[in-house]
Amino acid sequence: MSNIHYKIVPHDGGWAYTLNGAFSETFRTHDAALKAARRAADEQRVPGETTNIEYQTPDGKWHTEHVLGIDRPDVDVEE
Repeated sequence: MSNIHYKIVPHDGGWAYTLNGAFSETFRTHDAALKAARRAADEQRVPGETTNIEYQTPDGKWHTEHVLGIDRPDVDVEE
């Protein structure tokens, strides 16, 4: 199981949440950014369909994996 960590940070004159170096849109208040990050975290926990996925790694190789829809990440939000 993977781990996902959202973090609330000052951004562009307001607040945003980050994940792996990417920023969300800017929110006017810390509370609004926190609520949005919690909502995004909740969506990460929702089971999906069991399916095959394909992805390319940075070295250019393609991979196919069978993923279970119930294999959801562990998600947290750091204020």
